[in-house]
Amino acid sequence: MLDIARELHDWMAEGREFAVATVVSVGGSAPRGPGAALAVDSGGTAIGSVSGGCVEGAVYELCAQALQDGRAVRERFGYSDEDAFAVGLTCGGVIDVMVTPVRSGSPERKVLGAALSAAAGGAPASLVRVARGPDGLLGRALLVRPDGTYEGGLGGRAELDRTAAAEARALLDTGRTGTIALSEDGSHCPGGLTLLVETSVEPPRMIVFGAVDFAAALVRAGKFLGHHVTVCDARPVFATEARFPEADEIVVDWPHRYLRRTRTDGRTVLCVLTHDPRFDVPLLREALRMPAAFVGAMGSRRTHEDRWRRLREAGLSEGELDRLRSPIGLDLGARTPEETALSIAAEIVAARRGGTGLPLTGGADPIHRDLSGAAA
Repeated sequence: MLDIARELHDWMAEGREFAVATVVSVGGSAPRGPGAALAVDSGGTAIGSVSGGCVEGAVYELCAQALQDGRAVRERFGYSDEDAFAVGLTCGGVIDVMVTPVRSGSPERKVLGAALSAAAGGAPASLVRVARGPDGLLGRALLVRPDGTYEGGLGGRAELDRTAAAEARALLDTGRTGTIALSEDGSHCPGGLTLLVETSVEPPRMIVFGAVDFAAALVRAGKFLGHHVTVCDARPVFATEARFPEADEIVVDWPHRYLRRTRTDGRTVLCVLTHDPRFDVPLLREALRMPAAFVGAMGSRRTHEDRWRRLREAGLSEGELDRLRSPIGLDLGARTPEETALSIAAEIVAARRGGTGLPLTGGADPIHRDLSGAAA
């Protein structure tokens, strides 16, 4: 439910009652992963999605019923061989959905409100909920913060809350959403409880080096993908808010010097658009030796070959050079800045999700890869 935290936080502030359906687990070719949510308020307004359209109507009805009777429920939706148009996923997948009512005075409203407030404000937090267990425990919630403190409870022993908080904190450290199995006494014995852990983390960073025309389009694409976007260039006449109004941050500094002092992690995307060896070589020498999900550089194939040679002479190993995606972007035949930004964004998504970049037409591989344990 944290994927629609901003909207639900507003609903909470307005005092609305609602029910929220959350994907707990998926199997086969399911379009959305664990944590995807759909919510329905008492007036019938719906937000979010759990399946991209396949079972939304049935889940809507479950939410309406849960809001009426105040009981959390869990339901499985899957493909029906007898009737492809029956309620289910015609794409062949299976999803388990938990529906939780959030009514005025409900015991979980306070902790869910705190979790939604944290997620809506960009603060890191984990929301733990009982997704399978004895009657009365389904939907019970625990909010876990990065320092290990927590509030709420899962309805069992104190040791269960402590163990769940420790497991949730580990998932929060990696920005992952997934399930864990614990017994009611907090031990790791299977068959007792299944807990859904949703994480809310800061947006991944995209750092665009080079305040060129293509950069403005890439900034917009990066924001569309949910990144916190920084533009860095050593030339103050080009690195301006007027040229990049949608960037979260604009830095005037030598790119390699800025990269050396800023924060990066395993989700950071680095896009080098300068295609000038004075900037590229010292910058990429730093970039290819630090944590980053994606390091790409713009330029012709001739520029790439010259850059590769310079980087090898600068002491980079073959393994480090293999991390470089250059020329950056997928082959879309792009010409304009917007088309080029699209090709770069497509490669970033493919790298993150394990896609091939090939057309789906005529392919045999699953369209939706395994999403279990995927990053938030």
